[in-house]
Amino acid sequence: MLVERPPLIYRMIFPETVWRIHKRDHTVYLTFDDGPHPEITPWVLDVLDHYGVKATFFCVGENVDRYPDVFAEVKRRGHSVGNHTMNHLQGAHVGTMTYLHNVFRANELIGSTLFRPPHGLLRWGQSKVLRSRFAIIMYDLVTRDYSRKLDGERVLNNVKRYARNGSIIVFHDSLKAEKNMKYALPRAIEWLQEQGYRLDAIREL
Repeated sequence: MLVERPPLIYRMIFPETVWRIHKRDHTVYLTFDDGPHPEITPWVLDVLDHYGVKATFFCVGENVDRYPDVFAEVKRRGHSVGNHTMNHLQGAHVGTMTYLHNVFRANELIGSTLFRPPHGLLRWGQSKVLRSRFAIIMYDLVTRDYSRKLDGERVLNNVKRYARNGSIIVFHDSLKAEKNMKYALPRAIEWLQEQGYRLDAIREL
């Protein structure tokens, strides 16, 4: 549970960041990290279209630079986008100025007021500067679709176990998550809709 749902103590360290969104009753927010990727993202977009769902894609700048057509398609289909750094950089591993430069460089390509730090790792000084420019979007439920220790059924069960009103749910449109995500995503959407949840994108906060 410490992975799937971040503990309260960690949420308290960064109170200015967004962990859940309570503006609408019975609404959850699907998000996808690490794309765009030409072998994965178009499939995700088709699934979302099939179920009439909008989501938020937190994109890595170098992938946007490499696959601009895929990035453009995400936006064309009505989904929102966010910044996930230029090189999937973990804030805890580098100094503040290096990290900020990386984020701002990515945003020249992405152009969003939404930001998610890779692995949810930030130094306090980095957070202080970034929250003046971005809404820092964390998460309430990590599906762990990337984990080699889990199969698709267990990823799906994470959604069923931890989803709640306002949950920000993390999947990954990346090769490392492909097998588990492709199994779990459509089934998770169907289950959430059966429970009466509306699935929506995160817009500017």
